[in-house]
Amino acid sequence: MAETGTVHPIVYYGDPILHRPCQKITEFDEKLKQLIDDMFASMYAADGVGLAANQIGVDASVFVMDITGDDGKQVVAHVVNPTLLPAEPPRRLEADSEGCLSVPGQYTTVPRVDSATVTGFDMNGEPITISGTGYVARCLQHETDHLQGLVFVDRLPRRMRKKLLEGAGLPTDKPRP
Repeated sequence: MAETGTVHPIVYYGDPILHRPCQKITEFDEKLKQLIDDMFASMYAADGVGLAANQIGVDASVFVMDITGDDGKQVVAHVVNPTLLPAEPPRRLEADSEGCLSVPGQYTTVPRVDSATVTGFDMNGEPITISGTGYVARCLQHETDHLQGLVFVDRLPRRMRKKLLEGAGLPTDKPRP
């Protein structure tokens, strides 16, 4: 997908676009397809495994991912207007290392549900569902969070968030949207 995409710079924590919910997409057109191509190109250039549109400064509810799951299978996908479904019982939290292109070079343990399902649409407006466990589930939750205005450090205690943001050379106070 990224062969026709243009690389855009990654937006860092503190930019207001990362701290508010993204606009739902209503037109499934060539502009959306180009945005998705640009997002894949930007994600690959930044050596990431997932990227939300607001991470390249675009206020649109779409994310892309290219990740190898715990089972060794590669998941390459995009989801427009994603909805994270509640995890099926029994819900188990898995604490594992997590980082973010918008908080460069910083990683810490973040508890997340060990399985996740996201529904939404593909670039043509067709309904899609992506489910996964472990690393794939973590990515689905992380990218959906972005589109809701949450960065992974927002899920951490204030002291830990401040330490990671300082480590990345970023402002330590969450801006008001």
